Amino acid sequence: MPSVSPYNAPVFDAVLVANRGEIAVRIIRTLRTLGVRAVLAASVPDRRSLAARLADEVVLLEGHTAADTYLDVEAVIAAATATGCEAVHPGYGLLSERPDFARTCADAGLTFVGPSPEALTLLGDKVAARDLATANEVPVAPGAEGSTDAELAEAASEVGFPLMLKARGGGGGLGMRVVATPEDLPPAIEAARRQTAGAFGDDRLFVERYVENAHHVEVQVLADTHRNAVHLGERDCSVQRRHQKLVEETPSPVVDPVLRDELTSAALRLMRAAGYVNAGTVEFLVGEPEDGRRPFYFLEVNPRLQVEHPVTEAVTGLDLVSLQLAVAAGEPLPFGQDDVRFAGYAIEFRLNAEDPWRDFLPAAGRLATLAAPGARLDTGYEAGDTVPSEYDSLVAKLVVHGPRRRETLPLAATLLGVASLDGLRTNLPLYRAVVAHPAFGAGEASVQWLERELPALLDAARPRPADLVAAAMLLAGREGTGFAGAAWFAPGSRTLWVDDGVGPRAVSVGVGEACVDGAPIAAEEVASASATLEPDGSVTVDTPAGDYSLRLVRPPATSAAARAGEGPAGEVRAPLAGRVAAVNVREGDSVGDGDTVAVLDAMKMEHAITAPGAGTVKAVHVAPDEVVEAGALLVELE
Repeated sequence: MPSVSPYNAPVFDAVLVANRGEIAVRIIRTLRTLGVRAVLAASVPDRRSLAARLADEVVLLEGHTAADTYLDVEAVIAAATATGCEAVHPGYGLLSERPDFARTCADAGLTFVGPSPEALTLLGDKVAARDLATANEVPVAPGAEGSTDAELAEAASEVGFPLMLKARGGGGGLGMRVVATPEDLPPAIEAARRQTAGAFGDDRLFVERYVENAHHVEVQVLADTHRNAVHLGERDCSVQRRHQKLVEETPSPVVDPVLRDELTSAALRLMRAAGYVNAGTVEFLVGEPEDGRRPFYFLEVNPRLQVEHPVTEAVTGLDLVSLQLAVAAGEPLPFGQDDVRFAGYAIEFRLNAEDPWRDFLPAAGRLATLAAPGARLDTGYEAGDTVPSEYDSLVAKLVVHGPRRRETLPLAATLLGVASLDGLRTNLPLYRAVVAHPAFGAGEASVQWLERELPALLDAARPRPADLVAAAMLLAGREGTGFAGAAWFAPGSRTLWVDDGVGPRAVSVGVGEACVDGAPIAAEEVASASATLEPDGSVTVDTPAGDYSLRLVRPPATSAAARAGEGPAGEVRAPLAGRVAAVNVREGDSVGDGDTVAVLDAMKMEHAITAPGAGTVKAVHVAPDEVVEAGALLVELE
């Protein structure tokens, strides 16, 4: 017999979770709360993941990459039918927006927890979605499409520069490019086609007018098979890098009650016109004020659960996964629009395994610690787990809920300060600087803000050298035998290694002197630093970006793996494991310092690999689509 959800809606006896990482864990936790058997389809790298440990049953998908496992429709369907599942929850990404997968589920007698194949087909085509929006009086930015590069160039001249080059199918910001001039268009088209063809099997593109200093605002919608539809408010997702959302909040600091009514009405109008069922999000760009009001333009529909759904759950008190399951089971929504209540303000920070100080290079590896006392932490990992290189870099989502924005932002700063995510590089230090920035505090951060302010934010995110010295002296005292006897000293030296969130820093103290990475620090600077020893053995220092936690670390490794990407001046090596997306040079070509010689696709992002200096290509050791390990030799120069 079906179980009963907290919303009095029948759900299924067994559901296959066709995803991985934090969203798989999120879905499994709700399934177990409902008393539903949770079956997980897991790849080889994920066979011992947190999701696998929580699931009632695991079906191994033989393979390592997403293409070989999570995107293999036949393998996923076979896993569901072999384990007696009645439904499949696709989470977000992967198969969640594939009409063919939803159709195959239906053909196999499985319920797809999401919209119909017809709605996915209609809304997955961004040009068709724009046309539907226009037909239903939802504003869109001027745009045009083109099948060939020449047609795209003609469309671009009609729209005008600067413009946005966008993928017609797919999502997640992949393929999106800001194009400033006609000369920038051909290389942008080439890169966008390559990326979208690899990610979606669809390289169709279109162009759209670029909206300056816009806010990215989206509306969460729920609809059932009984023609009921409600909105759950808006989220502001303007803090982005390379069109990838990093910080999400609700309510939006730029949306007043009048604009909120316009946005939510437009979203519901569009979703009803599409015949949409289940959870979905309508995304808009909100421009700067014009004649006392902010214009807005339809962007796209995300026909699935969003990464940022926890902030909506925080302010509404609803479990969106449970509601998805109830709607998929054919039950009506257990409430109407007037029943939805909004309480307080919530903000989410996406914690990614990446190095902000090395152009956000993905950083797969083992997590030493993972904790966020006082915050909601949605994650697919626990301390001791390994973040694999085969998939995206999202490790966790830190969510803070408070009564109003002005009280919640200081709370977020405090919780980010005490959060611990050690063992590999993450963007946690960057968020400490973001929440301390006056423009973000004032709600003025547009979609261009983060990249414009990034150098200053990264500088503010690091503790001062004097803070490191003060912390090192306290940490050494904790060891009980003074500075020279501390646990992780480099052998034979008076140096303590402290991790400042960017990397290990060598802190040395002699008689009357102190240095950080060999640079002297004045005694009066150290005396003015504020450092506090915590019960867990860490030290908290007060930095321009707020409180910061520092810990002792071992001296930097000197193994070949640690030197991945380094080599003689004439060698260009892979800084991380990935797939070769493009090789831009041939033997005998001349290259300049900083020229792109190859492009690596790793953890859902493209990474340009550049020449370390001018020279001539002596040899090319890789080809497109080849999979390489970190440190692999790509190109030799002379």
